Amino acid sequence: MNLTISKEQILLGLQAVQNVVGSRTTLPILSNVLLRAEGDRLEFTATDLDVTVACSVEATVKKPGSSTVPVKKLFGIVRELNGSELDLEVDDKNVCVIRSGPSFYKINGLAADEFPPLTKFKEDKKVKLPQETLKSMMRKSSFAISTDESRYVLNGIFISFKDHKMTMVATDGRRLALVDEEAEISEKSQGEFIVPAKAVNELNRLLQDKGEVEIKFTDNQAAFTLKDDKGSSVLVVTKLIEGNYPNYRQVIPGEAKERIALVRDEFLHALRRAEIMTSEKSNSVKLTFTKNKLEITANSPEVGEAKESLAINYKGKDLAIAFNPKYVIDPLNALDNDEVFIELIDELSPGVLKINGPFLYVVMPMRLS
Repeated sequence: MNLTISKEQILLGLQAVQNVVGSRTTLPILSNVLLRAEGDRLEFTATDLDVTVACSVEATVKKPGSSTVPVKKLFGIVRELNGSELDLEVDDKNVCVIRSGPSFYKINGLAADEFPPLTKFKEDKKVKLPQETLKSMMRKSSFAISTDESRYVLNGIFISFKDHKMTMVATDGRRLALVDEEAEISEKSQGEFIVPAKAVNELNRLLQDKGEVEIKFTDNQAAFTLKDDKGSSVLVVTKLIEGNYPNYRQVIPGEAKERIALVRDEFLHALRRAEIMTSEKSNSVKLTFTKNKLEITANSPEVGEAKESLAINYKGKDLAIAFNPKYVIDPLNALDNDEVFIELIDELSPGVLKINGPFLYVVMPMRLS
């Protein structure tokens, strides 16, 4: 294999894939990136056997071929090189030579056929949508993924393709985020699956505001192909979480007694300030709704207290409810709407945060002290 490539392009490829490589792996091949050169492209692939990321970039290929080299070493060298272009050559013994101006490096690699092969996906279960749509949906839901290993099915995002709608749900048992968007879904492409948190984090990092994404899935794997307008593409393949996702519709409360409009930014900053006065022992903020006023209070004996007042349009009866502030701040951070709505039944029922759009967030209240 022999090629010339710009520093910018090789960094682009390595940055896209190297995150999935763990620092402590028992198989040496999993510390390596697979390089495959053909035509006018160089393709990079990295995997930890659960999540695989591949990315192709432009290169001037003089001799096609493939090999694997330690990804962190290659990235470290390329990042520090002074030149804007470099020559990369790999011999029959998988020794990779990098030249750029006066710099010369030799890295020992491993044969390409030792690298785990990529799964082939059939064309029948396939959905296409704008990257921007998927990016927005993930941003509005992924913060609610559970980190509790004992409830394994909650350690990811539930995705459903049904009735011309894509639905995404994440919950950790104390809160639930749900977002859906219209999508073109054929009869054959209907289905549902759970994407693990690691793949979600990679997608959150790689999704762009332009271009489209093609999603293919089988019973135990899913592939996301991110294509931009310039013809370059990134592929994320992930194992799926096995098991049945709980019936999330059950936790969505019935009709609210009160629906209160709030200025998102104002509400968010008041909560952030109040959160400073909470502690591990007393990590709740109290929201008290009285006529045209919302009072946000936090009180912890070991820290001190906070009191914030917001002018709101509220005509209902006086109502107080307490929440973990983080659980209200997370969705407010993920949204970009100017106005949000909080729907309440009473101080013991879950609160619901909504926007003028296909998003819903349920949060369990805390006991009022």
